[in-house]
Amino acid sequence: MNLSIVIPLLNEEESLTELHQWIVSVMHTNNYTYEIIFIDDGSTDKSWNIIENLSAENQNVKGIRFLKNFGKSQALHAGFAKAEGNVIITMDADLQDNPEEIPELYKMIVNDNFDLVSGWKKKRYDSVVSKNLPSKLFNWAARRTSGVQLNDFNCGLKAYKNIVVKNIEVSGEMHRYIPVLAKNSGFSKIGEKVVKHQARKYGETKFGMERFVNGFLDLITIWFLSRFGKRPMHLFGALGSVMFVIGFLSTTIIITVKLIKLYSGLQTILVTQNPLFYIALTTMIIGTQLFLAGFLGEIILRTKNNEERYKISKTIN
Repeated sequence: MNLSIVIPLLNEEESLTELHQWIVSVMHTNNYTYEIIFIDDGSTDKSWNIIENLSAENQNVKGIRFLKNFGKSQALHAGFAKAEGNVIITMDADLQDNPEEIPELYKMIVNDNFDLVSGWKKKRYDSVVSKNLPSKLFNWAARRTSGVQLNDFNCGLKAYKNIVVKNIEVSGEMHRYIPVLAKNSGFSKIGEKVVKHQARKYGETKFGMERFVNGFLDLITIWFLSRFGKRPMHLFGALGSVMFVIGFLSTTIIITVKLIKLYSGLQTILVTQNPLFYIALTTMIIGTQLFLAGFLGEIILRTKNNEERYKISKTIN
């Protein structure tokens, strides 16, 4: 099978039929063998009913329905697990991603041997203040932190080799950073293609300004995981050891000075009346806690089990 089109969605009943027809037209024009996988992330409208009807009309349409809204990352994870195509295309269901871009993305994966190609919506139809400027700042920070030189991490239109999606774990809110996850998993040939951005035709965006705040927090998380995720003791153990040594040496100096003054008959104060003693003691305690955090992190890594991340109520094969 040439292509798997993975489409996460939430309350997009107005656009699904039109999107399906558009994708099918592109597939037939290019003679692709394909499957379309809709992942209904807990929609409360008629989205699932429409997916069932589309599947009845077109055997290439498959669906996954979550019991409730678990988030885009979980939807993509489920779609990736189900996808069978040699090339996986992800796109949003709101008609802002143009299916006409699929053939070029497919060629970049197959002919140019990219592991992953990310779309870049260079010209956007979003609000400059609420979307464009925060997005530019977010993408700049993501490039600096991750080392992946993409202009648009948030673009939902991406293409992957099948082996890539089968070897990355998309959890939490990490869908923005799939290229970084891919790089950390050893897939280094990552490309970018300028794609058309369609103005939203139906409904309203499901994401507000909070996505940028969450995005920066997730960026810190993924930086930490990429650097220390498999060796937390290297960070917490090192910091803990340094702080403990500083606190211990400070305490030793304070007590030594006290003993010297007593031996010399000089006037002195109780060690417990010296504010520096409590600072040193606190430093030792924090250092011990950091060391234990790293130690516990190492134990958890070696004993962790896969957690249940979402519940599926129905599937269409």
